[in-house]
Amino acid sequence: MSAGVPLVSVRDLCVRFPVGRGEAVKAVDGVSFDVDPGETFGIIGESGSGKSTIGRTLVSLLAPTSGVVLHEGVDLSTLSRSELRLRRRPYQVIFQDPNAALDPRMTILQSVREPLDIVGELDPREREAVALRCLDHVGLTRDHGRRYPHELSGGQKQRANIARVLTVRPRLVVCDEAVAALDVSIRAEILNLFSELQREFGLAYVFITHDLGIVSHVSRRVAVMYLGVFVETGPVEEVLSRPLHPYTEALTWSQPLPVPASMRTRERKVLQGEIPSPVNPPSGCRFHTRCPHAQQRCADEVPQWRELAAGRWVACHFAGHVGSVSMA
Repeated sequence: MSAGVPLVSVRDLCVRFPVGRGEAVKAVDGVSFDVDPGETFGIIGESGSGKSTIGRTLVSLLAPTSGVVLHEGVDLSTLSRSELRLRRRPYQVIFQDPNAALDPRMTILQSVREPLDIVGELDPREREAVALRCLDHVGLTRDHGRRYPHELSGGQKQRANIARVLTVRPRLVVCDEAVAALDVSIRAEILNLFSELQREFGLAYVFITHDLGIVSHVSRRVAVMYLGVFVETGPVEEVLSRPLHPYTEALTWSQPLPVPASMRTRERKVLQGEIPSPVNPPSGCRFHTRCPHAQQRCADEVPQWRELAAGRWVACHFAGHVGSVSMA
């Protein structure tokens, strides 16, 4: 890979799903970002915002409707089928439900070895040796490998899914709500495992989640997504401690506070209303129908995507002055 070339570069990505009568779900509608080798890029937002669609597009499970996704400078849509199979291999995904991602008829070792069986570049004995080493990397034993998915806990099954990804020596792993289905006591173990594997193998992650605590723990940069578009990006500590967009502010207020109500020093601001339909999103700023600071300009004009400070990008007419904007 050439020096300075992002591992993944996304430009004006749009993904739409036809729903009939000439209408389409605008799942992703003009998103751009880069992911560098070895970094963790977080994407947060409510359910239905388009986060998972981006993740599936990054690993070529979905094709862009328009825009481009470059893998180390290469547009995979220009490749032949055989070239695509080879080029997409270092870009893998771990899904939310660890049980649904495993075949109940296969042992854990068979599932972990399956990608190598499909690739077919090693003899069977070597494939099994690689699969066993990957199980060891994630804290599972040969005995775990002999078991079937129903014989493992949720955390163990997710470790097996991580091991399966490792067999093909990925450079980027999309973690799509990868710890959301796990018990709280297990989440920290899996998040620490992700960090250990990143240090050991130099992995890059795109971490998709709705949990601010998780994204602050694992990510260096974060993008806040709402109804198919990014509304804010920047270093995770700055975005979560000093949000520039009203939606980001609302997300930070929605996090549970680990103190009794009687000891809280601030009144909680609850985000009102449901996320609008992605088939017919609101005009102007898509968040204006739920924004407590919205003015007429917000409905009339699409806010410019602009850099207010080094690395801090936001799409809001009144970014940086949210507290002083009067409600329309």
